[in-house]
Amino acid sequence: MVTQIRKANRKDSSRLAEILIFAKRTAYRPIFKNDNVSFNEMQVLDLALEFRDKESVLDNIYVYDDGIVKGLIRFYKCDNECNENRMEIAELYVDTFFQGQGIGSILIKNCIEQAKKHNIRTIFLWVLEKNDTARKFYEKHGFVPEGTSKIEDGTTEMITRYKLEM
Repeated sequence: MVTQIRKANRKDSSRLAEILIFAKRTAYRPIFKNDNVSFNEMQVLDLALEFRDKESVLDNIYVYDDGIVKGLIRFYKCDNECNENRMEIAELYVDTFFQGQGIGSILIKNCIEQAKKHNIRTIFLWVLEKNDTARKFYEKHGFVPEGTSKIEDGTTEMITRYKLEM
């Protein structure tokens, strides 16, 4: 099957939930050290049902699909804090079994291409300061810290805003 980046749909609901929950547990549990959130609050079934039952939740989610959905990215034009020439990446996750195979790079490059087609001049995203893997990944793709940091809601951990100027 040919690899494609495509818009997510309801049929992807369980796969998207599986990728998100397990990738988030892998990335964030060592940082937050909160088993209650990782294993009680974050549930694959609950998230899959949300994707299935609320189609709007799938808006702006694109998947890497080569016969198996292996990763996803969610991005959108910024809200009222930005002008129309800016975009924000809200999520980028690759199934832990397929990490290190270039899938994240393909997803982010596709996002950048779509931004250019729509005359987007700046892409923003937020990264946990302690998530060195994600920070290095985004920096490899041209993103730089913008200078804004804040505490992640409901935690004591700092997040930093990154940007890519085009």
